[in-house]
Amino acid sequence: MKKVDYIIVGFGLAAISFCEILERHNKSFVVFYDGRNSSSKISGGLYNPVILKRFTLCWNATQQLEKALPMFRRLEKKFQNNFDEKIPVLRKFASIEEQNEWFIASDKPSLSSFLFSEIIKNNNPSINASFGLGKVMHTGKMDVSKLMDCYQNHLEDKHCLIEKRFEYDKIDLSEEKITYENYTASKIIFAEGFGLKKNPFFNDLPLDGNKGELLLIKASDLKLDYILKSSVFLIPQGNDLYTVGATYNFNDKDVNTTKKAKEELLEKLSKLINCDFEIIDHFAGIRPTVLDRRPLVGLHEKHQNLAVLNGLGTRGVMIGPTVAENLFNHLENDSPLNPEIDIKRFYRKRKIN
Repeated sequence: MKKVDYIIVGFGLAAISFCEILERHNKSFVVFYDGRNSSSKISGGLYNPVILKRFTLCWNATQQLEKALPMFRRLEKKFQNNFDEKIPVLRKFASIEEQNEWFIASDKPSLSSFLFSEIIKNNNPSINASFGLGKVMHTGKMDVSKLMDCYQNHLEDKHCLIEKRFEYDKIDLSEEKITYENYTASKIIFAEGFGLKKNPFFNDLPLDGNKGELLLIKASDLKLDYILKSSVFLIPQGNDLYTVGATYNFNDKDVNTTKKAKEELLEKLSKLINCDFEIIDHFAGIRPTVLDRRPLVGLHEKHQNLAVLNGLGTRGVMIGPTVAENLFNHLENDSPLNPEIDIKRFYRKRKIN
């Protein structure tokens, strides 16, 4: 038997954030990951503190950036690689009314440090934006795919990555420890994304997967040096490549790409740009979203050595480090979980009903 402090199931932004905290505190762990589709792997990697549909601040955005940005810097130093690209987000205005709404929002104390108060004139002939653009500051994008590749190599070098499917019925639970195959641990952390739906310990939680599809296009004449937001995001990837996304589908739980989503993205893209492009690739994944739009974090109602770290939704880059640290401090130091993310909120509702 090999003894570790933690067994982690899953490998995405949530799991990486938790692994980083464990390493900083000299905790031993092993990660089980079978290589199946991860929504983190195909995400655009954008971090943006503002909901641009309504010009409002994201939930706990300021605190999340205060945790996430230092973690990104540590990861870059750790792997001697660049993952975090500082790049502004520009929101296309569709009308004078939207311009006015932007001015009102930029005057609010909570948003004034994130929204540039002046309208930016569009000087790019390949972009359709006659009403101008609004600039969001303190934004950027993480190369999540590169980060996951580096982290996977790191775990392999440490001999703590087990590339096989985790089998729930092989868990041997006791009050003091958990035994799984040839490992013993004090806790198991389930960070499986949408895979949580098949987890018999936590599948009663209201995780409602949201399928997203993206296109990768090449547009030599576009020449964007910022992320453009309209009805879709247009994210520069270098070498005249751009990610276009994303769709939202709460009914389709299949990870295969669809013609319908492709047509939707192309229709929206045609209203945003007017230059030639070619489609290079098409991706799909299931985002782990929750009905109340808050993460799922906490201990099992009966088995206190089983914990969940999930439901990061569309903002995993920003949210991951904060909720992972909250869970670690709860497990190690008995610090309270933020009640907005604690899964007890659903246990209480169940008891009331």
